[in-house]
Amino acid sequence: MKFFIDTANLAQIKEANELGVLDGVTTNPSLMAKEGIKGKENVLNHYLAICDLVDGDVSAEVLATDYEGMVKEGLELAKLHKQIVVKIPCTKDGIKAIKFFTDKGIRTNCTLVFSVGQALLVAKAGATYVSPFVGRLDDISTDGIDLIARIVDMYREYDFDTQVLAASIRHTMHINQCVEVGADVATCPLSAIEGLLKHPLTDSGLATFIADAKKMD
Repeated sequence: MKFFIDTANLAQIKEANELGVLDGVTTNPSLMAKEGIKGKENVLNHYLAICDLVDGDVSAEVLATDYEGMVKEGLELAKLHKQIVVKIPCTKDGIKAIKFFTDKGIRTNCTLVFSVGQALLVAKAGATYVSPFVGRLDDISTDGIDLIARIVDMYREYDFDTQVLAASIRHTMHINQCVEVGADVATCPLSAIEGLLKHPLTDSGLATFIADAKKMD
């Protein structure tokens, strides 16, 4: 499974990349705003800064809600850097835009997906990635991981090329569950990725090794 980090924070991206396991980055307007990135030029320059830090795909989201606006913004984003994947919301105009970009050979990531039906349309339009939101479904007492599993099964049944990118990951357990159901990608906060390293037996075992090593001095 690929690891993307879900942030616009350059320091966190750099730290995750230095682990040697990072495959890409996802962002959204909320994450950009959190970092205080304002204005079109600053946003575009920030995407370039992210691309300079990592080798993998970087999802850059359009802000337009209409087809023409999505196409205009998406073309501009795609020209920005070869690593850019145009991020499009799962709406009627969004699906049309994804089909347009697919026909142009431009990679896309369809975001805000909450059902198998939506995921079906995304794949048929030819998106590179589909992003079902795990945590937001959990927030309304719906099983987000179950949705990931059902989309994975559907894509395998019909041999779709679209990769299942589990988004809205809240914690390390979500990552483990995504592995179990066969997600292609999980985009996570740095804390959730680092949480995979934590195990009490690792800590106690290392403490024992260090203590025993001191006896050899």
